[in-house]
Amino acid sequence: MEDEVEHLVAGWRQALPGVDVSPLEVLSRVTRLAHYLERQRSVVFARHDLETWTFDVLSALRRAGPPYDLSPGQLLARTLVTSGTMTNRLNHLEQRGLVRRKPDPRDARSVRVRLTAEGRKKVDSALKDLVVREDALLGSLDDDQRSVLATLLKIVVAPFDSS
Repeated sequence: MEDEVEHLVAGWRQALPGVDVSPLEVLSRVTRLAHYLERQRSVVFARHDLETWTFDVLSALRRAGPPYDLSPGQLLARTLVTSGTMTNRLNHLEQRGLVRRKPDPRDARSVRVRLTAEGRKKVDSALKDLVVREDALLGSLDDDQRSVLATLLKIVVAPFDSS
């Protein structure tokens, strides 16, 4: 089975024979997959009237467990955005009735962001749709291959997550 990356790598090997372009064999495929996944996720989220960033915030709250609330600082850490960006996102989500900000009972200077019932329903539905779509994308791999791929990707990505 040939793919576009093989053509790209072959072209570079011919153009620059002294350069080891073997990293492109892996990382160009990862890049192409990331672009494809982003498009697929956008389609899934649009069906649920969400964007990727709204799903990220709602899913961080949902994964927190009952009562599905976090501080804005915790949300920043889990979604890797700036505080100004998070404030805008929370304003938007609150206007849509998907989250609610409430004073933190332990610290009057702070707030907690809580997922509403509507937000929980929306993120749960979107996730169920998403995993069906992504399972189909991995349909050419058996369980052992998926496990090996997940382990190898974890080895590559872990140093970036810890920095």
